[in-house]
Amino acid sequence: MGRAKTIIFLIFTLLTANAEQVEITADSFFADENKQVTEFNGNVHIKKGKTDELRASKVVVYFDKNRQPLKYVATNNANFRLFMKNKNYEGRGEVLTYEPVKDFYTITGKGHLKEIQTDKNIYGEKITIDQKNGVYNVQSTSNEPVKFIFNVEDKQK
Repeated sequence: MGRAKTIIFLIFTLLTANAEQVEITADSFFADENKQVTEFNGNVHIKKGKTDELRASKVVVYFDKNRQPLKYVATNNANFRLFMKNKNYEGRGEVLTYEPVKDFYTITGKGHLKEIQTDKNIYGEKITIDQKNGVYNVQSTSNEPVKFIFNVEDKQK
């Protein structure tokens, strides 16, 4: 019999003017009420609303004094799916940080962002995604360039 995932806890967070349910499942859970930090380990899956998902081996959630999440930091096999400006995206990186108040993602370390509908792929050492405004920015290191890969239709057929 496989190790069953346990629903650790449900939190509600206020994002812009709408409240959306956030559901987190993981193999284990640790909370420090004094530091306002919660840590999820093993097969972490976070689902926000109907479209946004985050998966990683470890996620640390930082809360404000009102117990609203300020920041999620995902490490070890961090990958995600999100919906932005009528398009679906998926991505991955060594560390993924999500700031729910600003709807802002930061991918660091071997970052990859893919627009699903058009199969556009962006690679870089640091990728920031402003989900509210539909803007993303990609940076590289001196050793690795930013890479943008997309398909172009041949109009001469």
